[in-house]
Amino acid sequence: MQKYVIHGGHPLFGEIEISGAKNAAVAIIPAALLVDGCCRIENIPQISDVTVVMEILQELGADVRTINKNTFEIDCRHIRSCRVPDELARRMRASYYLIGALLGRFGEAQVSMPGGCDLGVRPIDLHLKSFKALGADIDLQGGFVYAQAPQKRLTGATIYMDQVSVGATINAILASVLANGLTVIENAAKEPHIVDVANFLNSMGANIMGAGTDVIKIHGVESLHGGTYSIIPDQIEAGTYMAAVAATGGSVLIRNIIPKHMDCITAKLVEMGVEVEENEDTLLVRRTGKLQKTNIKTLPYPGFPTDMQPQITTVLSLAEGTSLVTEGVWGSRYRYVDELKRMGANIQVDDKTAVVEGVDHLTGAPIQAYDLRAGAALVIAALAAHGQSEITQVQYIERGYEDIISKLRALGADIRSVEEPEEAPAANVG
Repeated sequence: MQKYVIHGGHPLFGEIEISGAKNAAVAIIPAALLVDGCCRIENIPQISDVTVVMEILQELGADVRTINKNTFEIDCRHIRSCRVPDELARRMRASYYLIGALLGRFGEAQVSMPGGCDLGVRPIDLHLKSFKALGADIDLQGGFVYAQAPQKRLTGATIYMDQVSVGATINAILASVLANGLTVIENAAKEPHIVDVANFLNSMGANIMGAGTDVIKIHGVESLHGGTYSIIPDQIEAGTYMAAVAATGGSVLIRNIIPKHMDCITAKLVEMGVEVEENEDTLLVRRTGKLQKTNIKTLPYPGFPTDMQPQITTVLSLAEGTSLVTEGVWGSRYRYVDELKRMGANIQVDDKTAVVEGVDHLTGAPIQAYDLRAGAALVIAALAAHGQSEITQVQYIERGYEDIISKLRALGADIRSVEEPEEAPAANVG
């Protein structure tokens, strides 16, 4: 196992290139199952979740060819199975997209309940409701989802999302692009990666309208053809590095972004006293003065993203005054707070709200990542802290951040990944 060793207290300076969006990639790669031809996908981030989903496609019979580290060609014309290997599906949350893609293309799917980060109860009821509305028979047995379409093809329908759900919206799109007739998704999520999935599918011949609004209409087509598509930049990766500059001080030019996607994050950082200068595809982020308190509530896009909540809470722990952070999307996302407290943060959590009393500085400590974004928040805390921190369970961080060590080192951070020695077995006494 690896761990990160970080000597904090160094402001960040330089330029950083943002990778392709993790949340788009883990949906677009399964969407390749719907394509009757070869698709070339560019700007794929080199992260462990991508590695897993590529392995799954190959196990199902897809031909996956590496063009370079961020470009792959995927040909799903010779899929031989609709059963996703259990041990692979359990390694990532987004394995549920394979249900919608396999069901939409082949009329059947067998996928175990997804794994990934532990963020409390994250049921897929809305996903299953969507599949049922499209005519699928769903059976849950032994931790598996068994889905089947009559006559191997789904039928268009109106689907109302009882709550705004990114995953369920994408899965409903995947399942309906090859269905008979018109599908209407109401109360749909609007996140940038939903638009990216729709754009990918449309470039391959789908007929999807309204992605990015709360009503999406999909006219089913007979088949999709191959093509080339480039994934959008990662909003959350960019926001994470913006937060790192806010916490440590310094000045960093963030390249390869879509500034509009960053508005919800930029606005809060500006409130906190961070300077953000926007250009066509870059943001210059600078912090020289004291951080100021603010209040934040996570909401579906275009609100402040839940995937940035741990990172921004870490920054607020160093701001002057008392801030309130309210989690409005997931019920359990504050496990990392105890780790920040080990570093000297003053944070009290009451249900979905964290009361953050800013402190003068954090102090390095041994800390543990519990999930992807919490791990990123602890990296930020360690970069800003006085002294040395060691972060374990870093495999969570590498699920979603490409080359995080080399990117931060290029900005002047003192961070390295080292092998964590295994604990020796207890000695036999007696």
